Amino acid sequence: YDHRFIISNFLDPDMQPFLLGLFLSMYLVTMLGNLLIILAVTSDSHLHTPMYFFLSILSLADMGFISTTVPRMIVNIQTHSRVISYVGCLTQMSFFILFGYMDSTLLTVMAYDRFVAICHPLHYPGIMSPRLCCFLVLVSVFVSLLDSQLHNLLVLQVACFKDVEISNFFCHPSQLLKLACFDTFTNTIIVYFVGTISGFLPISGIFFSYYKIVSSVLRVSSSAGKYKAFSTCGSHLSVVCLFYGTAIGGYLGSALSPSPKKDVETSVMYTVVTPILNPFIYSLRNRDIKRALWRILHRTA
Repeated sequence: YDHRFIISNFLDPDMQPFLLGLFLSMYLVTMLGNLLIILAVTSDSHLHTPMYFFLSILSLADMGFISTTVPRMIVNIQTHSRVISYVGCLTQMSFFILFGYMDSTLLTVMAYDRFVAICHPLHYPGIMSPRLCCFLVLVSVFVSLLDSQLHNLLVLQVACFKDVEISNFFCHPSQLLKLACFDTFTNTIIVYFVGTISGFLPISGIFFSYYKIVSSVLRVSSSAGKYKAFSTCGSHLSVVCLFYGTAIGGYLGSALSPSPKKDVETSVMYTVVTPILNPFIYSLRNRDIKRALWRILHRTA
């Protein structure tokens, strides 16, 4: 394991001090925002419901997701070092996929929660029991870990390479899988097969849940009832569109017109921008979270 990887120097040297401050600020804001949501959910008994339980787990996953890439990038900018060890690279990629896929599966679980709440309101407390909620989170973690290790097994084939340069600011799976020791065509098929299966299952679950929700809400006669039902899904839908929009956009963009600069820009969007916006989306669009945060502020004041 003497191999090492070199992260591409995609930063303009004159911009490095500015970008160091920018990414550090964004990282701290993300951590603070997600910590506040977790604190609000745990401290307010009114928020001890399945929806907010899943939201607090999503916040934890977002914190882990951004922590796998940004701190390392900040250190690299500060120390002017672009080298990462083989083991360090695989570890970073494993955690990146673990937390990224956890985000994806948790969004699916939250869509199912909204489906049960809107389509089966009378049975909601019985269906979404604490035992089922914990089981769904554990399944989410297990599936994410499985996906992470599957990617790890594929990338282990790059062990014959030494001093390879990666065209991104972290060890992105797509970059590492391009360095496989066997023919490019087979490697490409495997990459897209794994990516399609990993993405299709959560997205299909979300689509099915919202298909049922829309069908149920359209049968409601009053416009006030329809608005109330859809308003409970607004924040979740916004986060889903943001997460999958940036991920799928980057996935298709890199496939249709490969460009190191585009890969970096897209990676920044879904590894930095998405986690920082999630707390704002849920806190600004959700009265319960806002009330809980105000209570926390009043207690500390």
